[in-house]
Amino acid sequence: MAKKLARSTEDKWIAGICGGIADYTGLDANLVRLAVVVLTLVGVGSVIVIYLLAWIIMPTATPPGSQTIAHEPPPPSV
Repeated sequence: MAKKLARSTEDKWIAGICGGIADYTGLDANLVRLAVVVLTLVGVGSVIVIYLLAWIIMPTATPPGSQTIAHEPPPPSV
């Protein structure tokens, strides 16, 4: 099964963006958060814009243990 980039529902502080990136890349979420803060403070203000866009674009991950169940369509009525 291929990994999908999605916002984390379990490892989040604000929107789960850093937690989702950490899950996708295999990095520690706190390391990703630290990188976002440092890049923002250093003056790369576009990180805030990228974070907000990711919040809008990235889907929310399905919580572990929950699965979508495909229902059979009802039989045709005559």
